[in-house]
Amino acid sequence: MKTRTTTRRNLLGASGIALAGAFCPPGSANAQGRSTEEVVRRYYKIWEQKDWGPFDALLSDDFAFTSANDDDHISKSMFKSRCWDTQKDFVHHFDIERLISQGDVAFVRYLCHTTNGKQFRNVEYVRTSGERIESIECYFGGHSTFASAVSTGRS
Repeated sequence: MKTRTTTRRNLLGASGIALAGAFCPPGSANAQGRSTEEVVRRYYKIWEQKDWGPFDALLSDDFAFTSANDDDHISKSMFKSRCWDTQKDFVHHFDIERLISQGDVAFVRYLCHTTNGKQFRNVEYVRTSGERIESIECYFGGHSTFASAVSTGRS
């Protein structure tokens, strides 16, 4: 009989994969039948369209946005003025690299391509209700990784 040695690295790696699988089964659907994954993917496509109307309709009335940029549960109107209005013209498109969802929550890691060919990466925790987004927590690097900073070459 062979004895198998388990290292901490292997154990932690296996545990992480098992935890992600337990927390995030594929294809979780909300009450209306549209999966959280579909709602989240629609959110990033709307950024690319640069049209506030569909974006406004996708965000719940009590939407809250949080980020390390002094955005602590800001409202939809504050999100529009601080984030949408200042960044939409710098966003060309998103490549969603990883999207893991369960029920009405999702983690997303994306690569954003700016209008001048540069790029940056963020991770976001998204909570939905039905077919609308209730909240987003955005995790990113320093100010030099904002779409506007990347597009203008600031650091």
